[in-house]
Amino acid sequence: MIPAIRACNVSLAYSDGDVTNYAVRDVSLEIPERGFFGIMGPSGSGKSSLLYLLSGLKQATAGEVIFRNRRYHPMSEREITQLRRECFGFVFQQPFLLNYLTALENVLAAAPPGDSSASERAQELLETLHIVHLRDKYPYHLSGGERQRVCVARAMINRPQIIFADEPTAALDHKNGHTVIDLLSSYRERGAVIVVTHDPEMLTGADRIFLMRDGELESVIEPAPQTSAV
Repeated sequence: MIPAIRACNVSLAYSDGDVTNYAVRDVSLEIPERGFFGIMGPSGSGKSSLLYLLSGLKQATAGEVIFRNRRYHPMSEREITQLRRECFGFVFQQPFLLNYLTALENVLAAAPPGDSSASERAQELLETLHIVHLRDKYPYHLSGGERQRVCVARAMINRPQIIFADEPTAALDHKNGHTVIDLLSSYRERGAVIVVTHDPEMLTGADRIFLMRDGELESVIEPAPQTSAV
């Protein structure tokens, strides 16, 4: 498949005096335009840093990231912010919501201007995530897990080309964690979903898993297609 995004020998380094520490070091990979992909590794392996590089939230100190033939490096901060707004959806480990908006309004805040079907789509997403009854509640009346599910709906409302999810189930119990992953996984028919997690169970059925260790890409796993029992 045609890659939606490519990392070419990309690194993210921090200097501490005369010492250079690498969060990501010389990583190259391709993400197809559709599919469900995972980035795994132990704490401190660089998996979240790699996600931030792929999404343009951080600029590489070496190498380059390319989204549909657009190189991040020469783009201005305004241009890359616009790219993220129009083409990407984000779910972070901490649920960032606007406290003065209801759950439904928080989801709709990410919808394209003038999208007449956004409200109906937002309601459907909240229903799938089992929180439609909380649509008129403000974030401070929601649990951590409920806020995280609102963030998932918000990430999907504008039908992005790529969804970047950094530990999206960290605040959820097992049942709701699977609900979130199942919804994200189902988006693979429309675009690419990239999930950072330390839990291999959350990547069951993934099309490709990138294993990180000490800032480097250790290996790539392409699970065999699942088959139905006869």
